[in-house]
Amino acid sequence: MAKDQNNTVDQQEMQYKSGMTRRDSLKLMMALAASTLLPAVLAGCDSAPVSTTDAGTGAAKASTEHWPELKLSPITATGYGKDPNLILPPESPWPLTLTQAQLTLVAVLSDILVPREGSVPSASEVHVPAVVDEWVSAPYERQQQDRLTILSALAWIDDEAQMRFSKTFVALTKVQQKAIMDDIAFDTAETPVQFKRIATAFGRFRSLVLAAFFCTPEGIKDIGYVGNVPIGGDYPGPTKEAYAHLEKVLADLGLTEYAYPIQA
Repeated sequence: MAKDQNNTVDQQEMQYKSGMTRRDSLKLMMALAASTLLPAVLAGCDSAPVSTTDAGTGAAKASTEHWPELKLSPITATGYGKDPNLILPPESPWPLTLTQAQLTLVAVLSDILVPREGSVPSASEVHVPAVVDEWVSAPYERQQQDRLTILSALAWIDDEAQMRFSKTFVALTKVQQKAIMDDIAFDTAETPVQFKRIATAFGRFRSLVLAAFFCTPEGIKDIGYVGNVPIGGDYPGPTKEAYAHLEKVLADLGLTEYAYPIQA
């Protein structure tokens, strides 16, 4: 991501380019679809425009809630069917739909959510935007509901950046980007009413980015997951600490009779 000395992103130079093959992005998208990391689809993001006042962030906020009313062309491609081959998926069954500008915005937002930390790569470095593109381009019902939510969120973020700072979001300084992100990061009791709808939509985007990141080999390594790894010799079985934890859980549920005896 190209930046100048004033901490402003050069929009002309910064264009996200994924180094991931289509086959790999399809594998990750299907793994994500089968994963429990991604919550169920949102029920909806409807809300009526509400007046508000400037909160003194250094730039004017919208005086009312704004929401892009997108008219998306329907996805008509066919999918894989009910039993896709995750090892050797067929060649690209549907066209990707995100524009270059949308992909770049997804990359910037993804790296705000999952920045590089030491040896752990950022979301864009492990090609999360490519997985997002696969997800919103897929012809299935769940993905198409997310498509409208996520594309609306992307449009809202750029609209808000233009209203506050007369620039697209990727062209803002980090401070300006943070000012917008702080307003929409979470839908809590303290979230101003005019940001409720976008906070809900952005929450869906955040869930998708995080789930995609933790489906990658780098993300799996970061959380310390060691499943599907062969063990040399006899299986050692659960530790005493694991047994103790299980006993406590069963006791809390009133199911002590089903506890296994701890092996000596």
